[in-house]
Amino acid sequence: MEKEMTLEKGFISRLEKPLLQLLKLSNHAWIDYDKGADVAYVSFERPQHATDSELLDNGVIVRKRGKKIVGFTILNAGKLIYG
Repeated sequence: MEKEMTLEKGFISRLEKPLLQLLKLSNHAWIDYDKGADVAYVSFERPQHATDSELLDNGVIVRKRGKKIVGFTILNAGKLIYG
């Protein structure tokens, strides 16, 4: 349990700056993390109703509705954070 809490604190501290930048895109953001799949989901609207998506070279999928970004899916999220 203590190890898990330490990992969570490390995960959060490394995400703090990028999350603040993400929040500049929207007044609200929801973040879900699937530990088993190591995938993080960031949504600026719920439901997203994305009509398009784009996979970037860094393993991030940008979800869009028209020209508006409505969320991200971050593949291998733990590896991106922990190295």
